[in-house]
Amino acid sequence: MLTREGQVLYEYCKQIIGTYDALHSRLQEIKDIISGTIRVATIYSVGLHDLPPYLKKFLKNYPTVTVHVEYRRPNQVYEDVLGNVVDLGLVAYPNRDSKLEVVPLRKDPLVLIAHPQHPLGRQKSIKLKALSGQKFIGFQPDIPTRKALDKILKESNVEVHHVMEFDNIETVKRAVEIDAGVAIVPQGTVVQEVAKQTLAQVGLDDGDFFRPLAAIYKKNKVLSPAMKQFITILKEPQ
Repeated sequence: MLTREGQVLYEYCKQIIGTYDALHSRLQEIKDIISGTIRVATIYSVGLHDLPPYLKKFLKNYPTVTVHVEYRRPNQVYEDVLGNVVDLGLVAYPNRDSKLEVVPLRKDPLVLIAHPQHPLGRQKSIKLKALSGQKFIGFQPDIPTRKALDKILKESNVEVHHVMEFDNIETVKRAVEIDAGVAIVPQGTVVQEVAKQTLAQVGLDDGDFFRPLAAIYKKNKVLSPAMKQFITILKEPQ
């Protein structure tokens, strides 16, 4: 435990380091220098499917910048950002927090996926009520996408039978591929499987359902020129 003097020293040291970082960033901006290291924590689906093209473009434009990417559970992304373990977090269904700045990115349509031979997989689109009683592959209850899907199903008075629950999109897809059940996932995460016909994609007729994505960083954090450019590229249409 810190002594009272130690706590005061700690708080003032953070201010000193913050001032130094701000000075360093400002001098880089004056000299038009884009370099350094960016530490990013991302949920699996965004890191595997949404981030790569943006990262490729950024590194091509700014080859002197190093980007470290960590794949984390949603709650861990927030912890890493608030604890200054990383500079930037990439999440879905962002939480509103007074300690965080949230930068909306884009919305990914939600679709049903099924084995190509599954009765639902043979249809182009369905109404949510068609899912009643179906074996469902879901995310674990603490995952934001799971909470959003539960709300969507509840509002439509649809009850599904959760047979498996996972903490990442890749395992959900593998379970659907072996016909263990159906799932609702962001469209951008199943492009390859649909093209290879290992999964069937089915539209949802009841409305436009999306998964919002966002970048988060700690409030009052000094953004380096490299971070500013990285966020600018993340906000561009894909």
